[in-house]
Amino acid sequence: MSATRRQILARTGATAAGIAFSGAVSELFTGSAVAQGLGHSGYGPLVPDPDGLLDLPKGFRYKVLSREGDQLRSGEGKVPSNHDGMAAFAGRRGRVHLVRNHENRPTASISVPTVSGITYDPMGKGGCTALELDGRNNVLAEHVAIAGTAVNCAGGPTPWGTWLTCEETEDRAGTNGYTKDHGFIFEVDGADPRRTGAVPLTAMGRFQHEAIAIDPGSGTVYETEDAFDKPFGLFYRFLPEKPRGGIGSLRAGGALEAMRVPGVPDLSAVQETGASFDGVEWVPVPDPLAKETPIRLQDFGPRGITHAQKLEGCYWGGRSVYFVSSFAHRSEGSAATHFGQVWKYEPHRRRLTLVIVFGPDTDIQLPGESPDNICLAPSGGLMVCEDGGGAQHVYGVTRQGEVYAMARGAQNVGTPEVPEWGEFAGVTFSPDGDTMYMNCYRPGTTFAVTGPWRS
Repeated sequence: MSATRRQILARTGATAAGIAFSGAVSELFTGSAVAQGLGHSGYGPLVPDPDGLLDLPKGFRYKVLSREGDQLRSGEGKVPSNHDGMAAFAGRRGRVHLVRNHENRPTASISVPTVSGITYDPMGKGGCTALELDGRNNVLAEHVAIAGTAVNCAGGPTPWGTWLTCEETEDRAGTNGYTKDHGFIFEVDGADPRRTGAVPLTAMGRFQHEAIAIDPGSGTVYETEDAFDKPFGLFYRFLPEKPRGGIGSLRAGGALEAMRVPGVPDLSAVQETGASFDGVEWVPVPDPLAKETPIRLQDFGPRGITHAQKLEGCYWGGRSVYFVSSFAHRSEGSAATHFGQVWKYEPHRRRLTLVIVFGPDTDIQLPGESPDNICLAPSGGLMVCEDGGGAQHVYGVTRQGEVYAMARGAQNVGTPEVPEWGEFAGVTFSPDGDTMYMNCYRPGTTFAVTGPWRS
């Protein structure tokens, strides 16, 4: 959480224990665990790690799977820097495939090695790497899954077991040394990267992509845009020509549309949890490739389009898609200030609902702002990577809205006098639910966490 927020809370005397997650938290959780009424307040206090890497509750343990700068087991080069979004997929004989983003910009310290047949732009330093694990989280293989992309932030899994990696940039060829336009989504098969190659899914739009979620019933792909400046990003849906078609089907094209909430030009203006808006409209994007104008600046007609600052995490649950606005600041051009929202869109009802509002009126030592990567836990809970300043945590949230610290980074990348910790990203669970995987962004580190998970 930011120093600014700490200072504000200290001045206002906001020291009440607990977290300011208000709203219908139970709506975020689906599955048998919730149906059974499971809900817990955590696993106890975090225990300082004597090795100075990762603090966990008693009874939990971690294994370091991969660290930036080490040699990839494939011999293709070094493990790249800036570990970000990630997903876990079931492999054969109980194995797990992890596909991991590297949010590398032109200034990245360790780029993703270029590999013939799976490199998009030789001057792009981003991409994905993939790890193959056995049932005990031993690393069997580690290799490049796609290279030559840029600023690979988040993404999302497909129903057929591939990863859609998203470029969070709009840089064109000739900018920052790039030889091709960037700002696309790419499909990645972690087990066999040559099946997917390095083909931009151009019909899904060229913009500052963050994350995606797929409706497994209709095949509709929902996309968030984390634009850096005003006008802020949009929430999109992509209607593929070949829904649920398997590997490579998204190359067949489709229609890209942006969400319009009638009467709501900026989602930050909505402050009350439970506020719902029926009759959500989807407006065709005039130029998905943004040949002349970024999509968020294009002409959507006299009624305009709905924007939001810092649209990030996105996932499908039940019959709805959920997406995160990490924060909004009036001083930066938003209609109002908030410290994080979670929205739910119900396609069958064309209804958008604000289900969660984060912070800031809570204990300054607890989370309450800037939710980023979010995943559903097998036990029916939620895991949140909080993207702020100061100490960096992965927090759990029960369906009753109780918050507990699940992990805390112990790698100081600052100085003893001014400590600093890399944020967490890419939290995800193994297909059997026994392991939580997560990344520390800097220094790039991938962890496997096991222990007495409640089930």
